[in-house]
Amino acid sequence: MTITRRALLAAPAILAMAPASAQASKITLVVPFPPGGSTDAMARLLQSNLQTKLNRIVVVENKSGAAGALGAAQVAKSPADGATFLVTFDSHAVIPSILDKPPVDVERELMPVLLIGTAPYVIAAGAGRPYKSFADVVAACKTTPGAVKYASVGIGTLGHLAMTVLGSKAGVDIMHVPYRGGGPAMNDVLGGHVDLIAGSAALVAAQLGTNMLRPILQLGRERLQALPDTPTAIEAGFPDFETLAWWGIFAPAGTPPDIVLAMATASREILSEPATAAQLKETQHMTLLLQDGPAFKTFFDKQVAYWGKVVKDNNIRA
Repeated sequence: MTITRRALLAAPAILAMAPASAQASKITLVVPFPPGGSTDAMARLLQSNLQTKLNRIVVVENKSGAAGALGAAQVAKSPADGATFLVTFDSHAVIPSILDKPPVDVERELMPVLLIGTAPYVIAAGAGRPYKSFADVVAACKTTPGAVKYASVGIGTLGHLAMTVLGSKAGVDIMHVPYRGGGPAMNDVLGGHVDLIAGSAALVAAQLGTNMLRPILQLGRERLQALPDTPTAIEAGFPDFETLAWWGIFAPAGTPPDIVLAMATASREILSEPATAAQLKETQHMTLLLQDGPAFKTFFDKQVAYWGKVVKDNNIRA
């Protein structure tokens, strides 16, 4: 589909005016996780600005459960009229593989609207632990198998899957301790109950000023400005390996292209405002991509395929 400059300029007006069925209702941004996380914050940032830009009521609805699948299913089953969108996180790509009977087919029943951005996952050790590099962790695991424990925000999350891949590549078993959320996981690492945490850059970087956490490995292709002394997995001897947190917007399959374009355009305009972009970089360590259409679909399909294979190869179930 060729998108003209005129279509891009008209897109927000299209979403504000049409279709009539959507105009009669509010726009609902469904977040498939509890309030308080980065995805919820993203949706609320969009909410307040979309209301002003589109002159429509926009609400955020948190529908958590089943690794984000319940909220995704709610959106998939909603009318494809521009009244309902999904604002979600990287674990969305794991739904097809991690659940025995997913309530939604994320590749067929939802369509990509906008890939907002990415940020690397980071592995960090409690300051009281002796590990100053991932090589130290590998050495400890080889000396005493199962002695090192790491926290993640849940089974099948990208932190869990990334550590599974790294452990396999290094030939060691690092014991997984799953939690329901970043707060409880971080508290146990800071409290000395677990050795490591595998979490998003934002989760880890928020604790750097406390001197209670030591980042030892970041999983992007390039070092973060906030962690200039922390090597990437590629630098640590794991070629071509990266794990990225990402945020995106989806619509029910069959939503008219002009409405999808309108939401993508309005959201892109909001998030590319200099103050907003700076806020996302500072708080989430995010690289803004703002990709819609085929580019987002290509990215998402690769995420589904790669992490699905990790889940299958390691027999991981939620």
